[in-house]
Amino acid sequence: MTNATRTTAERGELAGRREWTAFVALLLPLLLVSMDVSVLFFAIPSIDRDLAPSATQQLWIFDVYAFALAGLLITMGSLGDRIGRRRLLMFGAVAFSAASVAAAYATSPEMLIGARALLGIGGATLMPSTMGLVRNMFRDERQRGRAIGIWSGAMAGGIALGSVLSGVMLEHFWWGSVFLINVPAMVLLLILTPVLVPEFKDPAPGRFDLLSVPLSMGAVLPVVYGIKEIAAHGATLRDALFVAVGLLVGWAFVHRQRRRGDAMISRELFRGRGFAAGIGLNSLASFAMMGSAFFTTQYLQSVLGMGTLEAALWSLAPSLAVGVAAPLATTIAQRAGRPPVICAGFVIAAAGFGVLTLSGTDSLWLLLGGAAVLSSGIVTVMALVSDLALATAPPEKAGSAASLLETGQEFGGATGMALLGAVATAVYAADMPGSAPEAARKTLPGAVATGDASLISVGREAFVHSMQYASVAGAALLLAGAVLAAALLRRGERAGAVGETAAPARAAASQLR
Repeated sequence: MTNATRTTAERGELAGRREWTAFVALLLPLLLVSMDVSVLFFAIPSIDRDLAPSATQQLWIFDVYAFALAGLLITMGSLGDRIGRRRLLMFGAVAFSAASVAAAYATSPEMLIGARALLGIGGATLMPSTMGLVRNMFRDERQRGRAIGIWSGAMAGGIALGSVLSGVMLEHFWWGSVFLINVPAMVLLLILTPVLVPEFKDPAPGRFDLLSVPLSMGAVLPVVYGIKEIAAHGATLRDALFVAVGLLVGWAFVHRQRRRGDAMISRELFRGRGFAAGIGLNSLASFAMMGSAFFTTQYLQSVLGMGTLEAALWSLAPSLAVGVAAPLATTIAQRAGRPPVICAGFVIAAAGFGVLTLSGTDSLWLLLGGAAVLSSGIVTVMALVSDLALATAPPEKAGSAASLLETGQEFGGATGMALLGAVATAVYAADMPGSAPEAARKTLPGAVATGDASLISVGREAFVHSMQYASVAGAALLLAGAVLAAALLRRGERAGAVGETAAPARAAASQLR
């Protein structure tokens, strides 16, 4: 380790200009990974014309990215702790760039599915690496909280920005351009990272447990897949079996982690009381965020009749509030403490669901206002509980801690879409006349496709009614989340302080390589 690589974090001082510049560079992969979740929304019609995928292949083009990302987060977080988070970040940037080029020039559906899977693998290296590096670069509690607040806001904004950017690109270029926009940003990251970002890793990680890799994937993937299928098509025995198998493999994975001294998920992570609470509350917040997204996008397109690009542009409006909410929440929390602000975030998000219950069939501003309030409350919770969990985790395990937070988000988001979607689907089907075509009784787009004006009007009323019921359920869940947060975090600040100061100073210094 040379003097050139010594940072303010190592010396125990406040982060300076170099750390903040490095943080801006780390936002690049975060934005691109979150954008890739939604970047295909506009591109699918063009892909259909050029590659002619089957219906099943089209679903896999959409979903394989999220499946690969979710399945490998835990593995990549642990790997980054062992080989170095900066090194893993750079490997991931190269893989993400190569996969983006392969996706852009795919000549068959199978090739595009494979490239999207590689993008998910690259994304799984980037997400825990960036959050883990933020934890290590910002040792001061106030600065770290501010950085994670910005990080959370950027992640939420990236998802909304992805669909808009893809629509703009497709106005002027072919569908592969939505993937090529990743390459210049990743090249810039590869140039800046060795100069600005110091290396961090666990000085004594132990042997890498190879068997835990398929176990972690076998725990995560069947559950996420089963829940997504239930959300899309309703509960079936097959999907329930997927979830059950995933839970069974998950039990085997946890059992193995408890027994091994060199476990992929270190038991040290859960010694700080705030860590487990942070993961659980973060998952609950993601549940509400993705559950609400299920309604707002359909409302803009199928109820108000907007085109895809127009709907995407309008959906950016709540993101403006999110961009302000996360940094503001961290500032308030530094004065009032995390627990009351986290509880307030849940209550604010519940109020956003409450506003959505007032929506009618022509309530654009009410919908956007409710979504803005809801998103602001959710990002407040996500920023603060992420900071809490990372603060209580040992710095040398920051990559693993970040991967668990993000895996919890994947579970929470999938479950939110499934459960709130199930409530909405049941109410919608009950409101539709029995004489309507089967497709119209299942979804509002099915009713719109009939071209029957009266049936479309009934379908829009039924959809709004279903959204109101689901919003009531979401608000009740978030209010319960506020009570749960108050109970779990009663001593969370004290536990977080202990977890932050109890680690030996030599471990904090020796992890810099």
